[in-house]
Amino acid sequence: MSFKIETQTLDDGLPVIRLEGEVDVYTAPQLKQAMIALLGKGAKRIVIDLTKVEYLDSTALGVLIGGLKRLREADGNLLLICPSARIKRVFEITGLDKIFEMYASEEEMKTATQKEPD
Repeated sequence: MSFKIETQTLDDGLPVIRLEGEVDVYTAPQLKQAMIALLGKGAKRIVIDLTKVEYLDSTALGVLIGGLKRLREADGNLLLICPSARIKRVFEITGLDKIFEMYASEEEMKTATQKEPD
């Protein structure tokens, strides 16, 4: 399975990292570099789109936790879009669904975050 990573900016200026394929020990460093680059540009909130992710290992979870920690230290947050029940189950089993803000779709995330005061 090939791995793809793409960074985009939503209409409201929120950066999104879209992942596709398997996020594992071999590909997770690319995710880490993308998050570090966005942090370096001053991003306070970053969205990780896991819609097309088929597999996520412990290395990928560690990278996501590290990114969340760095963002929260800067009074920011890491938001996850995760419609896949199988991928969401990984977060539930590890208890990380309680730590991350997770949404089933980009639309759901936009609706929920628009209600939040900045």
